[in-house]
Amino acid sequence: QVHLVVSGGGLVQAGGSLRLSCAASERTFSFYAMGWFRQAPGKQREFVAAITWRNGKATYADSVKDRFTISRDVPKNAVYLQMNSLKPEDTAIYYCAADTSNWNIPLPALVRENEYDDWGQGTQVTVSS
Repeated sequence: QVHLVVSGGGLVQAGGSLRLSCAASERTFSFYAMGWFRQAPGKQREFVAAITWRNGKATYADSVKDRFTISRDVPKNAVYLQMNSLKPEDTAIYYCAADTSNWNIPLPALVRENEYDDWGQGTQVTVSS
């Protein structure tokens, strides 16, 4: 099991930007994919974005497409979520997750929570109007 450390949340005004980071505390783990999910108050956790480790292909939820960008740093075993043009509806606790068991996971499958083996602690993102 890998320990994921998340950072970068905070309070920002609508239209602003934040960058979330998620890194493995140990560098010996191999990831096959990493993803970001979020949970707003009173709502179920939802998929935000994911990226395959081998070739860097990404997929996004429609609600964040063209505003958020997921990227990875393979040597650092880290994934990032650059969030631009933030909206109040983006307010949520954001979680990163790692797939360390399915080396051939197809991109569309990464929207499902149960495809991931390990989860980081959440970080609060609050967007004020």
